Amino acid sequence: MKKEMRNRIIKWSLYVILLAATIAIFALGKYIFGQGKDIAKDGTVSWTDQDPLFWNSNTGNAFVDYFLEHAIPNTLATIRIVGVAVTFAIVLHYLAKIVFRSQKGKTISRLLVSFAKWAIGLCAVFFILDAWGAPATATLTGAGVLALIIGLGSQSLVADILAGIFIVFEGEFQVGDIVIVDGWRGEVREIGIRTTKLLDVGGNVKIVNNSEIKTIINQTQELSLAKSSVYVSYNARIEKVEAVISDNIDKIKEKIPAIVKGPIYMGVSELGESGVELLFVAYCKEDDIYQVQRDINREIKIMFDDNDIEIPFNQLVVHMGQDADQPKVTKQDIKKAEKFNEEQKELSQDLSVDK
Repeated sequence: MKKEMRNRIIKWSLYVILLAATIAIFALGKYIFGQGKDIAKDGTVSWTDQDPLFWNSNTGNAFVDYFLEHAIPNTLATIRIVGVAVTFAIVLHYLAKIVFRSQKGKTISRLLVSFAKWAIGLCAVFFILDAWGAPATATLTGAGVLALIIGLGSQSLVADILAGIFIVFEGEFQVGDIVIVDGWRGEVREIGIRTTKLLDVGGNVKIVNNSEIKTIINQTQELSLAKSSVYVSYNARIEKVEAVISDNIDKIKEKIPAIVKGPIYMGVSELGESGVELLFVAYCKEDDIYQVQRDINREIKIMFDDNDIEIPFNQLVVHMGQDADQPKVTKQDIKKAEKFNEEQKELSQDLSVDK
């Protein structure tokens, strides 16, 4: 956190220095570049040539003369162009954050801002070349030839850009969605004109070329299903266990606000080697799925402990006849368990859950 804050302070300090230099160069333009602005009485504006303040003399040394007459003013002009470009890019970045508030708006704005930054950078390069005396016609011609060569040799780049545009406008996924790409599960942090960045729960960033995203699983568009499997001992009568679950399942929902719907008792999932497996599911947002699973496990453990229901563990047990202390099941418990099972089956009709 401290490193991130330090880097942010350094970045903004450099920008403030660049902005101050840009403002100073604009303010002293007529002294630096030998031009001034005259405003006539009728309101017309005209530019007049003036002698520069610091390099208006001929020293007789070609190197010094070039340095004073060309290198310094061209360098300052470059700083001015870079300062304007950076300022414009930053303003555009924060303006997009203010204007676009929805998830889809953020996704579109990031793509447009990414494209605009490339355009601003390209324009800045042309202005800088012009400031240093490069002919505009020759520069544009060279850029056209270079663009043709790059276009012929980088079809994948064009494919990435087109794929990024289709991703954004078709709404396959958006910034903030949790997706699975090639087995990698992560949150979409940025959709650029060429790549998409995913951040997983471990803080790792995966950068994928847009054209390489062939199949994707979007886990955010619909509610996700958190599953919890719990074993109970074979000694426990299932009707008694289900009667306890029926009395307490609504309390689990109250204690876990992240659950949107449920939890739902799916029934006996498996007759395992050391216990009977019971399956619970609940609807929640994909962001909360792991925490909801942990919370459900905790609440079920507390519920079973409060009602003396044993959760088995690996052990060697030798049975000598029927256990005498096995809790008795009343007719009321059996009736409640059967009714509860029917209710839970209706709730889970549309669910397809393995085990």
